[in-house]
Amino acid sequence: MDYSILIGGAAGQGVETLSSVFEKVLQRNGFKVFSIRDYMSRVRGGHNFVQIRFGDQELFSHADELDGIIALNEETVDLHIGRLKADGFVICDKQVAHADDRVMALPLMEVARRVGNARVSGSAALGAALALLGISATEVEAVYSKIFRPDIARQNAEAVLEGSKLVQPRYNLSLPGDNLSLPKNSLSLPKEGENILINGNQAIALGALAAGCKFYSAYPMTPSTSIMNYLASKMMDAEIVVEQAEDEIAAINMAIGASYAGARAMTGTSGGGFSLMVEGLGLAGMLEVPLVIVEVQRPGPVTGFPTRTEQGDLKFVISASQGEFPRMVIAPRNAEDAFYQTVRAFNLADKYQIPVILLSDQFLADSTVTIKPFDFDGIRHERYITHTVEDKPYKRYKITPTGVSPRVIPGKIPGVTVLVDSDEHDEYGHITESADVRQQMVDKRLRKLEYLKQELQEPWFLGDDDFDVLILAWGSTWGPLAEAVSMLNSGQRTRYAALVFGDVWPLPTKVLVEKAKKAKKIINVEQNATGQLASLVAEVAGIFCDFSVLKYDGRPMSPRYIFEKVREKE
Repeated sequence: MDYSILIGGAAGQGVETLSSVFEKVLQRNGFKVFSIRDYMSRVRGGHNFVQIRFGDQELFSHADELDGIIALNEETVDLHIGRLKADGFVICDKQVAHADDRVMALPLMEVARRVGNARVSGSAALGAALALLGISATEVEAVYSKIFRPDIARQNAEAVLEGSKLVQPRYNLSLPGDNLSLPKNSLSLPKEGENILINGNQAIALGALAAGCKFYSAYPMTPSTSIMNYLASKMMDAEIVVEQAEDEIAAINMAIGASYAGARAMTGTSGGGFSLMVEGLGLAGMLEVPLVIVEVQRPGPVTGFPTRTEQGDLKFVISASQGEFPRMVIAPRNAEDAFYQTVRAFNLADKYQIPVILLSDQFLADSTVTIKPFDFDGIRHERYITHTVEDKPYKRYKITPTGVSPRVIPGKIPGVTVLVDSDEHDEYGHITESADVRQQMVDKRLRKLEYLKQELQEPWFLGDDDFDVLILAWGSTWGPLAEAVSMLNSGQRTRYAALVFGDVWPLPTKVLVEKAKKAKKIINVEQNATGQLASLVAEVAGIFCDFSVLKYDGRPMSPRYIFEKVREKE
């Protein structure tokens, strides 16, 4: 059993702070959590909300229906009460007028004034919600103390306590031994402290630190900015340089320079910023410099929907920059995958001296989830640095069977100069106009792809081997699809399975071909308007989808959405 609570209000009303506290209280009480954020591109006003789903089982996505709403303004009630279950509740201040019997109009502002801080009315609402749900609030002050100075933390904790006195418990969602347990629903919860609470961008940032990243440069661009913010907060502890560049052109070139100098380097942006990085991407390909690029997608073109989600950049990042050179594109499927794939991206970039692109999106970037702690002990740094040179002068671009040349860090070997150039060049790094050398160098670089293909990871498989319909997806759609496949297979004669790709370029085809042969029908599920994965699968594997389930309104797919759209086509 699980529950979904929405916290909504205008920008500046503390929606994000309140939801973060609620998430941490749930996590400290042993619940599994999955939450999504919907926010407008403005500092004040508009409508923002966080939808928090929690329960006693692993959660991979959000739900459409709501068990409760914490409304910081009247607009939140008007916009979302249509999604509220018949036995659900709305907690709001008594100034919010609404005729629905499920609305609990409480004196939240009065509580805030009694506490001595008019801004803590949201905490009073949180206290009422926790009491109504029967969840212990003993962890609240500890959570607030990590956000605010002591006096403000105490005021917020006091508001939670006073707010909890405004209602009678309706649910029984507490751990054994809590005093708020009363009649209705109950959950069997794990022990406290088994999971961490993290979002996709934080997972990528942690993966970079675990991989030994020592330089990160970026220009702030939603929804990638929090990667830079997190890494900047760890600069001293992790001994990493984080540079806010003047634009994305500078950001990628700084990262290329840092990598050339021997540091593991990464840059991050969204689609519009990646557009500016395109020539730099080609430079990394020509210089054969290891580089990790995070592209956190949002709807385009141009500014598009700055704070929404989409999977519209797949074909773009695969073919970005003129000419032909090897690159790898990895689409993390969840926060745990994001951590380990970031480590892998650094190792593959180093091994093959190529740019590796981590293709995420706003849904994954801003979704918060409880997962098991990462295995830092199992992390391996694979640098592939050469400390001796056989050829004098040194051949930076020596032609080899694998296409990978010996890599020397400038200044590390006395008497060895490391020449690189953005023009076509010979083995030593000198500019050339030779047709023969040009062909040799293109062939050398592209040979890396043949060896890279041997390291591809096959897509994750969902469902039973005995299936009739095969669904194809990539990246963050794994979460909603995992639940949707279970819903589709519940009591139905038609059996469903799914393949969710993480490695999207080069595209692994072994399992795809095997499963496609068994399928009576193949369905493509993506967050874009043109079915880019379906097109890529047709191009690479000669496999064609019967139809696509597409969503491109900037809002993430829910399991129910996928379920209903697939059923409509039957």
